[in-house]
Amino acid sequence: MLTTEQVLNFKRDGYLVLPGFATASFCDSIVELARAELSQNIEPQEYETDTHYPGAPASRSAPGGNTARRLLNAIERFPTLAEWAKNEELCEILRKFLGDTIHLSQAHHNCVMTKQPEYSSMTGWHRDSRYWSFAKPELISAWLALNGEFPENGGLWVLPGSHKWEMDAYQFDDKEFLRTDYAKNIDLLERATAVTLEQGDLLLFHSNLFHAAGRNTTDETKYSAVFTYRADDNEPKWATRTLSKAEIKL
Repeated sequence: MLTTEQVLNFKRDGYLVLPGFATASFCDSIVELARAELSQNIEPQEYETDTHYPGAPASRSAPGGNTARRLLNAIERFPTLAEWAKNEELCEILRKFLGDTIHLSQAHHNCVMTKQPEYSSMTGWHRDSRYWSFAKPELISAWLALNGEFPENGGLWVLPGSHKWEMDAYQFDDKEFLRTDYAKNIDLLERATAVTLEQGDLLLFHSNLFHAAGRNTTDETKYSAVFTYRADDNEPKWATRTLSKAEIKL
């Protein structure tokens, strides 16, 4: 169970790290499954080139064009990971913030991130709520480090407390990334904090928290499992991608 201090820290900062939430053996088993799927090029996948982010290959036919960014539909393709995403310990923690009944989205995240060396891209400062269509931008993502995460291998950076910030449209570019050439934003970016994770650590973060990630400059792939949850009264909007896959009520 979370302490009062941990609950307050999440509400203040928009994120919380829970060390050693999963065992090394469990994490290793998921990495082994992910490696097997990558080696066989099993779909569905998102490829680095699909993002058009800085550092990504220009096309599928370019060098590194078949570099996977993430293995999609993790709930369906990895049954043991699906059980982890629904486990009662995690759900009890999420209920502290989302209420008694929570829903696991299968349309958003629901993946194993596979940030690979050489051809990984940079992800600019953004809020995940820009991708999603819910009544309120108040969801929580659970990010499990399947191996170590740090700036050199593309680990996450966050802007603490940014889930509460009121932003103006001109602070974003046309793809809804935070502009880094605007004076007001430059001051905000001075607050950037690297989130260093050991294998098995769990990062919880608010869907309105600004976060970013660099390229993987090491020789080893970084693996992370990511799932997103909502409160019972924060319903998806009709006729949006958010409703493209059924949710799981927990």
